[in-house]
Amino acid sequence: MAGPVERALRERRDAGGKALVVYVTGGLGDDWTDTVRAVADAGADVVEIGVPFSDPVMDGPTIQAASDRALESGATPWSILDQVRDLDAGAPLAVMTYYNIAFRAGLKRFAASLADAGVSGCILPDLPLEETGPWVDAADDAGIETILLAAPTGSEERLVRICARSRGFVYGVGLLGVTGVRSELATSASVIALRLKQVTDLPVLVGVGVGTPEQAAEAASAGDGVVVGSAVVQRMLDGAGPAGVGDLVAGFRAALDAV
Repeated sequence: MAGPVERALRERRDAGGKALVVYVTGGLGDDWTDTVRAVADAGADVVEIGVPFSDPVMDGPTIQAASDRALESGATPWSILDQVRDLDAGAPLAVMTYYNIAFRAGLKRFAASLADAGVSGCILPDLPLEETGPWVDAADDAGIETILLAAPTGSEERLVRICARSRGFVYGVGLLGVTGVRSELATSASVIALRLKQVTDLPVLVGVGVGTPEQAAEAASAGDGVVVGSAVVQRMLDGAGPAGVGDLVAGFRAALDAV
């Protein structure tokens, strides 16, 4: 059965719209949970909460800086989940972090902790498809949707296997490299979306390198929606506050609604 993340994204798609998933760094500032609510109120279908890690290999300078600041303030996976547990976000929540955190906690314990905190999905970007077995077994048992990433360099056969194992949605990586805002959308963003749409009925969203409402609209035209992270986190780092971040997300929502 589809979980909350997949249901929310399918609902948007079935209504003829384009989905918006927004990344927020957990533990960044005392008001980060208010930012999660503001993001959902502004039109995000799903909110992705980043659990800071000291070596975030997928993330560029913006999210690295945000993770460092959150860690310096004392944020831990458990403190973030404790705050999420009391959070009525208004949208399904997914966690994005790195495999070492899940492994050190114990896979079953980590998956159960996510579920206990009301989290529906999980992204572990440094966990290769071939090694997902123990984690996805634990996640499935806990009712956590494991969202897998699909790189533009993947073969057709590999994309099929990724889609078959992913839950919630398939995360199409828009370009080779780390997260961050670019001056223009990479051609590979549209290409990976089209390739994935040919092999799965799961919602296909494109992230990495989607930094402006215009780029979001362009990327979403080939798939079912987008994941936006660095542009939002930069607003958090700049001290825009929940209202300022919400205004930015509302601009992305408006651009997607016009597609």
